[in-house]
Amino acid sequence: MKLSGSCRCGAVRFTLNSPTPVPYMHCYCTICRKSAGGGGYAINLGGDADTLEVEGREAVEMWRAPIDDPDHPDHTHLGPSHRHFCKHCGTALWAEDPAWPELVHPFASAIDTPLPTPPERVHIMLDFKAPWVEVPSGPNDVHFARYPEESLEDWHRRHGLLDR
Repeated sequence: MKLSGSCRCGAVRFTLNSPTPVPYMHCYCTICRKSAGGGGYAINLGGDADTLEVEGREAVEMWRAPIDDPDHPDHTHLGPSHRHFCKHCGTALWAEDPAWPELVHPFASAIDTPLPTPPERVHIMLDFKAPWVEVPSGPNDVHFARYPEESLEDWHRRHGLLDR
């Protein structure tokens, strides 16, 4: 599925192809919640990095979140994920990780293309959610303290939603 996205102020517009366009995974980690959250979570989609086209790239900035090391409380390092945002309005646009150069993960909140409704919502990183956040708990909600073992692609495949 071809996805189109933009920032709030219109300085950045982008397109990419996504075989996994269904917004299913709500991430409650402190990085997503504080940098791109609405409702206490952010939703990332999957896309093919080679297809990413950006208009207004001069307005795109990138940052890497500091990560605390639980085994060494006095040590912090930069996480591997490169998080891109509009330098004018702060809209979170996409994330990418050098370990998987073929992938880019646009934030669903930046996508303008109507997205499919997920058959199931997966809530992840609940160990880090803010205390004020109420996590939905219905028949189509699945919960994980950290990450599920199932990949983004495998989840779409299991639900017959892989767009290839």
